[in-house]
Amino acid sequence: MKKLIFYCAIFSFCFACASKKIRQNQHTVIRINQLGYGPESIKVAVWGSLNQESIDSFSLIDARSKRSVFTSDVGRDYGAYGPFKQSYRLNFSNFADTGSFYIVAGSGKSPVFRVAPDVYKGTADFVLRYMRQQRTLFNPFLKDSCHTHDGFTLYAAKAGLPDSTKIDVGGGWHDASDYLQYSTTSANAIYHLLAAYRDFPGVFIDEKRANGLSGPNGIADVLDEAKWGLDWLLKMHPEPHLMFNQIADDRDHAGMRMPAEDPFYGRGYERPVYFIDGQAQQRGKFLNNTTGTSSTAAKFTSAFNLGSLLFTHVDESYAYKLRNKAESAYDFAKIKPGVTQTVSVKSPYIYAEDNWVDDMELAAASNLQVTGDIKSKNEALQYARQEKITPWLETDTASHYQWYPFINLGHYELAKQLNGKDREELISYYRQGIEKVWTRAKQNAFFRGVPFIWCSNNLTVSFAIQCLWYRNLTDDESYTELEQSNIDWLFGCNPWGTSMVYGLPRNGDSPTDPHSAFTHLKNFPIDGGLVDGPVYSNIFNNLIGIELVDPDEYEAFQSDLAVYHDDYGDYSTNEPTMDGSASLIYLLAAKEHELQGGTPGKK
Repeated sequence: MKKLIFYCAIFSFCFACASKKIRQNQHTVIRINQLGYGPESIKVAVWGSLNQESIDSFSLIDARSKRSVFTSDVGRDYGAYGPFKQSYRLNFSNFADTGSFYIVAGSGKSPVFRVAPDVYKGTADFVLRYMRQQRTLFNPFLKDSCHTHDGFTLYAAKAGLPDSTKIDVGGGWHDASDYLQYSTTSANAIYHLLAAYRDFPGVFIDEKRANGLSGPNGIADVLDEAKWGLDWLLKMHPEPHLMFNQIADDRDHAGMRMPAEDPFYGRGYERPVYFIDGQAQQRGKFLNNTTGTSSTAAKFTSAFNLGSLLFTHVDESYAYKLRNKAESAYDFAKIKPGVTQTVSVKSPYIYAEDNWVDDMELAAASNLQVTGDIKSKNEALQYARQEKITPWLETDTASHYQWYPFINLGHYELAKQLNGKDREELISYYRQGIEKVWTRAKQNAFFRGVPFIWCSNNLTVSFAIQCLWYRNLTDDESYTELEQSNIDWLFGCNPWGTSMVYGLPRNGDSPTDPHSAFTHLKNFPIDGGLVDGPVYSNIFNNLIGIELVDPDEYEAFQSDLAVYHDDYGDYSTNEPTMDGSASLIYLLAAKEHELQGGTPGKK
């Protein structure tokens, strides 16, 4: 049994939470959003029994007075799901009082939770801690520098850089709990950070300097972090004819170490930097399925464009530089239309991105926002019509990162700029995708329609954002409960009863033994890291190199459907990701803004 270690978080409120061992021994459980619920928000818990127990009603109990303050029938019996033989949704949305409460139903009793308008306050900035901790070059958490010698080029000979040419590409973020760096995930993360500041500037604090150390600098910390990423993208696209896709490769996975201790492979302290040439690339026995230059380069374009808009009033010369880079990146994306995948040397696992027109749509939509050029509008619509629905929304399986970035950001950014039939067309694409998930979700008590593929939590965040954006564009509340159920899932309303974010909420049930060198070697907290999340059991059983280190405290809640382990040995469900955490920052900022009385997705 792993010892629970709780680190300083952002909440003064501390609720009583049963230990993981107690939860494991319970046959009937009530799963909640451990962050809590807004007074006027959708409020649902899920009751599940490992036996054949059933219930007719439930009661909401004031934690202080121990008196029942709300009672309701349970409604539909959702039957079996995952480990549960019986399950119900306990909807108490009509209860709007604030305070601390718990739910009782049958033999089940929930942990104590809050109903208050500030339950999401500060959560976006809390997750931002993980981004800061993933920095390369100077790392403010470690107060040390790492990867200062990157790197040497591969595949860029036709662009005038023979293999092993020295190039300065230091900076950016480590991708996950390893130390690889990918342009595609970093650019997507940057876009989410920038969009979060653009849409919800009032929720972010200014407590850090640009280098990540303590002290305000007049710029919101989220914008400082986005600039850290933008500075790295500028290095990865140093000239119009040069663009690089990744630093390092899967040889990084051969052993755990702290980032400053990294003469691990490559040429001394230098690591390989892979050029985007639009061709399949191979180092070792594995060949990726790269077909072109578009997917990564288009993500550069949209990140640079949005950055140029937001930095115009902060640093005009920097904004001008970003805009010029956006133009050259868009040209690079058009060199050879197609997708750019990552490179693997020793293992078959890569980011197997198969779609690219969604990235081109977002890039064109961002060009439209900057220039107002009708040509950009027409290009964006043309790309939008080539991928109306993000493919994973209508399937129950996919390869790792096959349909990235898990949400078509371009539909939203383009629709906001249009009127009439074109706008309605884009909105219909979102609605069709949501309906595909809803068809699956409405069959179970968790409203779970997101497939349990690798990094399912990233898909969950993205789907919640799509529901949020659809609601913002239409004022249609039809999918609000589905949207909230995906947020609730991330913070404990799932079969395992655990939050999927390290340290959030404080004194809650959240990951304590993630697949991370920071925690495993040094016992450092990785505050705010969103872990990969549950996977189909058949995926887990067929992955290479997974071996649980400790007894499984969630054993009673594993099933033939899906598994999740809070165990260092399980890199498939318990490894935090940089880009998933960045997307979560946007979602949490939206929730805080909304509970403060703002319109979802609008300042």
